Amino acid sequence: MSKYTSFAEPTGTDDHNPFQDPAVTQHSSNTGYATLDLYNPFDNTTGPPPPYEATSPSAPSVPAQTPPSRTTPTEPRNYGSYTSQTAVNATTAELLRKQEELEKKAQELERRERELESHSLGPGASRQNNWPPLPSFCPVGPCFYQDINVEITQHFQRTVTFMYYFWMFCTCALLLNLVSSLAMFCVDTSGGVGLGLAILWALLFTPCSFLCWYRPVYKAFRSDSSFNFFVFFFVFFAQVVVSVIMTIGIPGWGFSGWIVSLAALKTSVPVGAIMMMNAVLFTAQAAMGFVMLKKVHSLYRQTDASFQKAQAEFATGVMSNQAVRQAATTAATSAATSAAQGAFNAPR
Repeated sequence: MSKYTSFAEPTGTDDHNPFQDPAVTQHSSNTGYATLDLYNPFDNTTGPPPPYEATSPSAPSVPAQTPPSRTTPTEPRNYGSYTSQTAVNATTAELLRKQEELEKKAQELERRERELESHSLGPGASRQNNWPPLPSFCPVGPCFYQDINVEITQHFQRTVTFMYYFWMFCTCALLLNLVSSLAMFCVDTSGGVGLGLAILWALLFTPCSFLCWYRPVYKAFRSDSSFNFFVFFFVFFAQVVVSVIMTIGIPGWGFSGWIVSLAALKTSVPVGAIMMMNAVLFTAQAAMGFVMLKKVHSLYRQTDASFQKAQAEFATGVMSNQAVRQAATTAATSAATSAAQGAFNAPR
């Protein structure tokens, strides 16, 4: 070691500090020489170490950004949090939609409840009929109360409304049948029987169809009445059969069907065209009647109605009728009186 570094010989009398040794102090950091990472003490140089040169701080190097490589079809894709965010948004939208539907149903129920309360039959109050909508100066007032939005459940409102429009369609077809029969009578006076029957069908079928199949289906959906369902099925099936007969157009029956319309083209083309329009309406009436019969039957199967309930409703309705009970009481009284008189008058 003496070849590279020479140390001063300590004296016995001096209290020597080893950190003040020149060989140590010349390499301390407070000198102007370079630090240990720049100076190699084992370098074989005779001169002093190079002076320290302070370097200016440089900005941190930014790694070069390479464009992302495209994934191959076999490489799994990492969607990250995008999928979870999409699922959360879809769930939130579904919840909001259900909440809006519930709010709409609640508002509808509240509206119907208010209207039912306003139209409810209280003591001394009566529900005013509103159908048919006749003017105030007419001596005959409305005969029925009808409000589909109030009395019919929302699930069946569309069906009942369509049945009401179908009744109006049948009425218009009968009126056009009357017009076409009148036009045919003006061309051929021998068709007076058809005109008379056309007038009879228009006056008969219009009120009877309303009373015999529209009002039963209205009351059936209003109060879930099994009896009214069966009345509707029976009468409306007859209505569909009559519509088929109207479509055929048997001569002399008062219906402007296809047979009568094609025969009228030989007599008068304009009258034949009018009667063919009527035949088209009768055809549409028969088709729609068959479709609505199946529609109402499918809705009937979704309810709790049954034939046993229909029998019970019929018996309850008959016994609750004041006129029927009065007639039954009168008949029983007459029978008892006759039996008593016969017993007293019998020879002993």
